[in-house]
Amino acid sequence: MLPVIALVGRPNVGKSTLFNRLTRSRDALVADQPGLTRDRQYGIGKIGNRPYLVVDTGGIADEADGIDALMLDQVQQAISEADHVFFLLDARDGFNPGDEQVADKLRRTGKPILPVVNKSEGIDKDIAIAEFHALGLGEPCSISAAHGQGVVALINSVLETFPEPDEDEDGSDDGIKIAFVGRPNVGKSTMVNRMLGEERVITFDRPGTTRDSVFIPFERDGKRYTLIDTAGVRRRSRIDDMVEKFSIIKTLQAIERSNVVLLVLDAHQEISEQDATLAGHVLDSGRALVVVVNKWDGLQSDQRDRIKDELERRLPFLDFAEQRFVSALHGSGVGNLFKSVEKAYANATRNLPTPELTRILERAVTEHQPPLVHGRRIKLRYAHQGGQNPPIIVIHGNQTDSVPKTYVRYLIARFRKVLKLSGTPIRLTFKSGSNPYEGHKNKLVERLKSKGQRLKKPVKKQKK
Repeated sequence: MLPVIALVGRPNVGKSTLFNRLTRSRDALVADQPGLTRDRQYGIGKIGNRPYLVVDTGGIADEADGIDALMLDQVQQAISEADHVFFLLDARDGFNPGDEQVADKLRRTGKPILPVVNKSEGIDKDIAIAEFHALGLGEPCSISAAHGQGVVALINSVLETFPEPDEDEDGSDDGIKIAFVGRPNVGKSTMVNRMLGEERVITFDRPGTTRDSVFIPFERDGKRYTLIDTAGVRRRSRIDDMVEKFSIIKTLQAIERSNVVLLVLDAHQEISEQDATLAGHVLDSGRALVVVVNKWDGLQSDQRDRIKDELERRLPFLDFAEQRFVSALHGSGVGNLFKSVEKAYANATRNLPTPELTRILERAVTEHQPPLVHGRRIKLRYAHQGGQNPPIIVIHGNQTDSVPKTYVRYLIARFRKVLKLSGTPIRLTFKSGSNPYEGHKNKLVERLKSKGQRLKKPVKKQKK
């Protein structure tokens, strides 16, 4: 399973900034003001030599009462879930009595603790960490989360302490791995049983029946699959059971281990913020996706129109995913889910020829050119495939760091339309090549000088 790393410390030491850096996102609020983060924030790590989960937490105040006490409870839960804890400290504030209090709490957890001295930019490393040795938690590590200095080395050094993933974890021995995710009581376990054709997992008309992720391998029409039934994920403010708190981590880990995710929604309930948050986690993981609206039977036409409108309004970022409307209880539409899964997985793992990708890019640029940057046009020259599940398309050119997000979305839409890549996210990465003629003129001038010649300037034609 994925390692879990918790970020803890006093308020305003840069935990949310480090969270955003590790997840390459802006999911955590960041401002020069303490106390912004209250609930735990989960994310999938994107920096480092292997995947992991990172948990952002609120600052631990000197005196915990009122809402601070609730925040402290959230921090303690995050530590309980974690395999490793980053104890963030502020190099500019220096050693603080509050840091010693936090250190005392962390020592009692028995978890591996790494003191991380943040905001170290412009400060000698040895000076930045010197006074924090007094915490007695081992050798501190200095970083700058805002500038990214030392962050990659930090995360890789910790990930090396975890055992390597099982050899078959990412293999194809178990066929296509399908994870069922959604809020409690939307019918995930019933759907798993219906697809299996037997009562394999417990179903009950009460939220929270499933507590762990259950992996079930089976064969259908000569093809191998592994169905992953997961616990329902609901708003953290409504989670007061320790076992269920751990089940959230299990669900996020199951998403990461799957090939295709079925996001299960309840047609009798409105699409909530929690549904959108969970969908965002699936999108961040890059997994192929099918949106499944369960309990579709018995609805009136106006109710069906309402849920379709809500899908378009609340989940517009999932427009690439196929939608299926089913009844797991009665079995209507469930058999078609395998077709959607196969299609999504095939698109996510397709080989994309370089000539075809480059032709699509050239046509897209011809029809709608990139903008000017400092008076120079961004040039995108060719594209090739850089990975699968999700498909990664690498685009080479000049000034690619300045490609605006709107143009990236335009290119993704063009690749998706031409290649018919439904059911899977598409990721673009850009690389700027060095100018092969850079410095050529200077070398020519030097060569001519050595021969006693001069580079001729072009003669301007006079107007008649």
